[in-house]
Amino acid sequence: MCQRISKNFLVGLVIGCLFISCISKNNETKKPKEPQEELVDKYERWPEKKALDWAKSKPWLRGANFNPSTAINQLEFWQAETFDPETIERELRWAENIGFNCMRVYLHHVAWEVDKSGFKKRIKEYLSIAEKHNISTIFVFFDDCWNPTYSAGKQPDPIPGVHNSGWVRDPGDLLFTSPNLTPMLEAYIKDILETFKDDKRIILWDLYNEPGNSGYKNKSLPLLKNVFKWARQVNPSQPISSGVWNIELSDLNKFQVENSDIITYHNYNDEIRHQKAIDSLKKYNRPMMCTEYMARRNNSLFGNIMPILKEQDIGAINWGLVAGKSNTKYAWDEPIPDGSEPELWFHEIFRKDGTPYKQEEVDLIKELTTKE
Repeated sequence: MCQRISKNFLVGLVIGCLFISCISKNNETKKPKEPQEELVDKYERWPEKKALDWAKSKPWLRGANFNPSTAINQLEFWQAETFDPETIERELRWAENIGFNCMRVYLHHVAWEVDKSGFKKRIKEYLSIAEKHNISTIFVFFDDCWNPTYSAGKQPDPIPGVHNSGWVRDPGDLLFTSPNLTPMLEAYIKDILETFKDDKRIILWDLYNEPGNSGYKNKSLPLLKNVFKWARQVNPSQPISSGVWNIELSDLNKFQVENSDIITYHNYNDEIRHQKAIDSLKKYNRPMMCTEYMARRNNSLFGNIMPILKEQDIGAINWGLVAGKSNTKYAWDEPIPDGSEPELWFHEIFRKDGTPYKQEEVDLIKELTTKE
């Protein structure tokens, strides 16, 4: 999603072995042991067996990071004045028609802060539309990418030719300048999780997108730890995760893989480097999902990546569905100031009228998604 610090993403990832210590106490009464999955404390990570059983119960998950083409960012998506069910309906229908069954969708705490009941009502409306099109949802809470400040109300117009010119972090720099923010963020996370913790239309909670990005590095670690703690206290029926994305952030990576119920990751590299990243994460013996891939300039393509992910039963969630106000058809670091069409689209599958950017890509996606 953000411009990558390390192009050789996760290659040779060395996080250390994952240790989960189970301390057993002698019990003089020798009570019979309950099944392992029943012994899990609500503050603990899912046992490996529970995670693997969860994966076996699901189809191969494939889809896109979804932001309606009429929204420049998360706030324009979710605020009452600009929430656009008509566009959501139309664009999720296009996704369903090519065989996608999962969308990754960003939330934002400000949309909740200014209108708690309305925000949750709109989440329910979105979920109803998605369910109608046989699409499950991954919701994302926090995010360290792009613009550091934000406000409720009218959002900025797109800057021509600039990738994600209006996307906003959550909570961004406000976390370091507002001492009263953390209790409010805790209330936000717990309210949403309590409301939707048993909603089967939600497949996964992605607690924090790319922690440490935008130069934050380990400054993001306390919030990362907090959001996992808050989620465990609610104990949703769905798994929780936060995807690793940069080999250089070793402290963050270690916490993420040791505390996620399933392993998620981002990779915008070619098939050779992507496979190396997969191999480095397989040692954790948990279900895996790539929650961001497909950047054509970087040779991360549907043609060379999606078949690998399907063959290894790894969830495949590319960045971008329909070209729109987010401008992610333009590359991270190659703006086109006059807003003209890029020679090669960076992300996205469809134009705003529903025609594919590349018909051969859509044909391949359909082929992969119809052969279950």
